[in-house]
Amino acid sequence: MLTIRPALLAAIAATAVSLGGCATKDYVNEHVAAVDAKTQATQSQVDQQQAHLSQLDQTTQDALTRANAAGKLAEGKFLYSMVLSDDSVKFKASSSKLSPEAQQRLTDFAEKLKTDNRNVYLEIQGHTDARGPDSVNQRLGEERAEAVRLFMNQHGVPLNRMSTISYGKADPVTDNKNRTDRAQNRRVVLVVMS
Repeated sequence: MLTIRPALLAAIAATAVSLGGCATKDYVNEHVAAVDAKTQATQSQVDQQQAHLSQLDQTTQDALTRANAAGKLAEGKFLYSMVLSDDSVKFKASSSKLSPEAQQRLTDFAEKLKTDNRNVYLEIQGHTDARGPDSVNQRLGEERAEAVRLFMNQHGVPLNRMSTISYGKADPVTDNKNRTDRAQNRRVVLVVMS
């Protein structure tokens, strides 16, 4: 009986160790699977961030290109400017659509440029009032300037002689305390340089 007892104890010990190994193996597999899931989720977030950074990088490159074009134009000599914001030519809030009055003024302006027959450059500056978030105003200022640039091109001014820049709400001509002041800040300025 004494000889059986150590053998029995050895068998029980071996069984306990093997069962403990299985439990440990299952435990490890379960935790490895959880860590793998977290890793995959983190990798997905990293991929999304990389895509977002790539988009921001492209936006930055576009802004740099526009700034360089504006800088080249700024090297020229200032001749005069025209502002589209008086009582007959106002942009509606949140709009970049040119009114019939604005179109007429721009048509006359394009004809003047052709009559002067000079190689001039136009910097077309888009502005907004102070209402709304900066990002929306920045985009709206660009849309207003771009609407003018495309209209001028349709009337004979070459695209390579024009650049656009948006100041958004950063450069108001008056405060934004009332409707009249805000309307004056919703404008496009055409700067003519030689």
